Amino acid sequence: MISQWFKLSEHNTSIKQEVLAGISTFLAMAYIIVVNPNMLAVTGMDAGAVFVATCLAAAVGSALMGLLANYPIAMAPGMGLNAFFTFGVVGSMGYSWQVALGCVLWSGVLFLLLSIFKLRKWLINTMPNALKHAIAIGIGLLLAMIALQNAGVVVNNEATLVGLGDVKSTEVLLALLGFFVILALHHRNNHAAIIIGILLVTVLAWLLGKIEYQGLVTMPPAITPTFLALDWQVILDLALWPVIITFLFVDLFDTSGTLIAVADQADLLDDKGHLPKADQAMLADSSATIVGAALGTSTTTSYIESGAGVIAGGKTGLTAIVVALLFLCALFLSPLAQMIPTFATASALLFVAVMMLSSFKYIEWKDVSEYAPVVLTAIMMPLSFSISDGIAIGFISYVIIKSLTGQLKLIPFSVWFIAISFILKFVFLD
Repeated sequence: MISQWFKLSEHNTSIKQEVLAGISTFLAMAYIIVVNPNMLAVTGMDAGAVFVATCLAAAVGSALMGLLANYPIAMAPGMGLNAFFTFGVVGSMGYSWQVALGCVLWSGVLFLLLSIFKLRKWLINTMPNALKHAIAIGIGLLLAMIALQNAGVVVNNEATLVGLGDVKSTEVLLALLGFFVILALHHRNNHAAIIIGILLVTVLAWLLGKIEYQGLVTMPPAITPTFLALDWQVILDLALWPVIITFLFVDLFDTSGTLIAVADQADLLDDKGHLPKADQAMLADSSATIVGAALGTSTTTSYIESGAGVIAGGKTGLTAIVVALLFLCALFLSPLAQMIPTFATASALLFVAVMMLSSFKYIEWKDVSEYAPVVLTAIMMPLSFSISDGIAIGFISYVIIKSLTGQLKLIPFSVWFIAISFILKFVFLD
């Protein structure tokens, strides 16, 4: 029955092969059950509840992807999106985490509507590639800034805003060690590189007396502090629409890029290079975001780490189902997750940031009207500590630069609409 449901014979795979692929994918992305609660706890959210919400959102999202689209693509709360949630919406803008969760929920609803009414394809196809890559690059730089701050490498400086921290401190040295270990293992195609790096730093920190051992396995913490604790009425506040749209755009572009990249690796694209079940995959993604917000976590999205499972032989949704089951098993590892220090997860954040910056290679560096908006977007995200403001500067500068260089006809209507919306937001809402 399993073979027939997931069409294993048609994809030239087996249950054993899919299970091994699922384990590989889970090990590659398991760091999120540590990093996400650690990050969202900064907003005042209960870390234990976020841990449970993270595992459940990943399990639901991965299961939906496997059942609806039959793709070997796993899902979990996304990196970058959780940073915007914590340091952008709650930190810089000053909103409560309940409001931030409400924005995540409504971004998922809009994503769902875009998928149902086929507007997603139009929006993605009309959006310039430069701006798509600019968002990924900007988020990468912002994550790097957050990672370096959490590790103590970068500190506040009244004269220059930022400065170099105490690089001789134990915390900094352990964070850097974890980062280099992850890089070395990744270079050797070790799919568990990130989680190994985090655990290595944690063990060393324990041996050096920097943390206390709290156990490994226990019953899951209560999810009640975050379950359905979101503000449902944020959709009525115009000032929050830019936040909702930012969550939507980042999830939309991140998911689209991940789906294409992993599907291409798994040889699932058709002759025209299109994804046959893109609509079902987007439905799974948007639905997972809605469920995740209700549970109490930031935006749930498709994971590029799914490529680890594809390399291990995963070709169908059974791989994603295995990942879902493993996330449910991870619910009993909360003591381990809560014991891991921020400088350990900083290693993982910095590595993810480096990987995201690889999008620089796709930029057209021979055309200043193409790369200038990218540079402005990338610079403004970490300097303003806001993904939303970075995207706004990118879209507005794209319209201005293309107009002044005589390329008015090359600006899509979608870009005009978004740029004007952000201008109105700066004029009337800031």
